[in-house]
Amino acid sequence: MSTLTRNSRTKGGPRLHGVACVLAVAVLTACASRMDGAPVVDRSGGAGGTGDLATQQATGPAPAGFYRVKPGDTLYRIALENGQNYRDIAGWNNLTNPNAIEVGQLLRVAPPGAAGAPGGVTTTPLASSGVQSAPLGAAPAYVPPPPVGATGSTPPPLASNPPDAGAAVANSAPMGTGPVTLSWPARGPILARFDGGKNKGVDIGGTAGEPVLAAGEGRVLYAGSGLRGYGNLIIIKHNDTLLTAYAHNQTLLVKEGDAVTRGQKIAEMGSSGTDRVKLHFEVRKQTKPVDPLSYLPPQ
Repeated sequence: MSTLTRNSRTKGGPRLHGVACVLAVAVLTACASRMDGAPVVDRSGGAGGTGDLATQQATGPAPAGFYRVKPGDTLYRIALENGQNYRDIAGWNNLTNPNAIEVGQLLRVAPPGAAGAPGGVTTTPLASSGVQSAPLGAAPAYVPPPPVGATGSTPPPLASNPPDAGAAVANSAPMGTGPVTLSWPARGPILARFDGGKNKGVDIGGTAGEPVLAAGEGRVLYAGSGLRGYGNLIIIKHNDTLLTAYAHNQTLLVKEGDAVTRGQKIAEMGSSGTDRVKLHFEVRKQTKPVDPLSYLPPQ
């Protein structure tokens, strides 16, 4: 073998081997980077696979007896839409702060064990910190101030201000399902009628301080100002399917859990949460708004 050939093998061999080692390391590093950075998601849906469980929990349809929080929701509004007391919903979902709900959160809105309310779904808050971080870039849920009671004072958070024993017993008492006879909650001109969309009730005109009357016998489900756009609000539950709401009051004269009779003065008319003095009156059957005029006698 010539000296030139031997030198070429001696000098070129290590260089080529070094380049090959560098390339091999680079390839392995790239492969490892891809493997570590790629999300591991089982989308098969077959036996033994759960699919994208996080996506299902955040965006899937809510089971019967549950509600998926949407942007702009508050616990008070969710309670109104489902014919429940917001304190009950907070208790069923282990919420110590009624303002700490998150977009995408699954909330129980029917009593545990009730028909249509399966017990195997967890309803604990998505984040224990109380910070409202909306998933997938969604807007955070609106956080209202704590509700204002009939005296005008702002109560402390729910955890340190539980309802009194009498109210708890009153709210848990079963109600009938028989027909309910309603009467006008106030006398005055009809300013706006029910349309099922923008206006979910009727607006009745009047002057500040005029009496607002309970349209029927029942129990006060809510009294406060936690629902944006309703001002000082009273909600009365008449039976398992029917409730009435009285908004924009100047003064509230009843509190949660109070039993009321038809024609009882429950508030004074005002303009809270609106631009003029009026009573906004709603009737909800099985949580859905219905035309109050179909339940009221002719004026």
